[in-house]
Amino acid sequence: MSTALTHAAEAQQSGENGRISLEGNRKRIRVFFAGHMVADTTRAVYLFEEGHLPVYYLPRDDVCTDFLEPINATTWCPWKGKARYWDLVVGDRRAEQSVWGYDEPPKDSLDLSPYVAFYWHKMDAWYEEDQQVFVHARDPYVRVDVLPSSRRVEVFIGDTLVADTARPRLLFETSLPVRYYVPRIDVRSEFFTGSDTKTSCPYKGTASYLSFTGSDDSDPVEDAAWYYPFTTAEASGIGDHVSFYPDRARIVVDSVPVEGCSTSS
Repeated sequence: MSTALTHAAEAQQSGENGRISLEGNRKRIRVFFAGHMVADTTRAVYLFEEGHLPVYYLPRDDVCTDFLEPINATTWCPWKGKARYWDLVVGDRRAEQSVWGYDEPPKDSLDLSPYVAFYWHKMDAWYEEDQQVFVHARDPYVRVDVLPSSRRVEVFIGDTLVADTARPRLLFETSLPVRYYVPRIDVRSEFFTGSDTKTSCPYKGTASYLSFTGSDDSDPVEDAAWYYPFTTAEASGIGDHVSFYPDRARIVVDSVPVEGCSTSS
């Protein structure tokens, strides 16, 4: 059995219904809204629920309850029970129905009453220790490895060769396809222009995008590639590298096309 699975079995507390589990988290977690720190704890837990991303549940004692305004709203979950909600109100800013908690667990579940949870996207910022985290809590069982490689990677859009390198960085992320990152100097920049699109990843950083402007042989392709101007420490190896969507380009590695790539030629 893998070390990760062994650790999970030993570290997690699971409900009898088998649908949720809790695992302690040793990081300092801070939540900010409207210029105020509304939660600060070193006693958060991960809540894992089948089919969902992990969620931080924070001890109520470590939340600034003066900012919580109870509202008349409830929801029901068969695995966790009845949730009640609060608005978060700081000065003239209000995040409606942004905090929830469970006062009484179902008989076959875990007791979540010591904790509350915040909707991630309704807060201004989240920090794990002193590093800001985006999108959602980082799953402790997701790993990102960036490895240097000497494989030959060629990228075509239509009939146009837009990138060619023998020094790519390969990014391996748990349960996801391999991503091939090409040094920017090995990308034909004359075929690309910056896009306004940006996306964030809790494991890698905030990505910017490049659109293919077209050539004599190939039509334009919006947001054909992406890169990370600033990366997390774990993904620092892909700095100054570009990766391409496999359904918008044809990626060939050591003369073998990558599955799922565009077959246009």
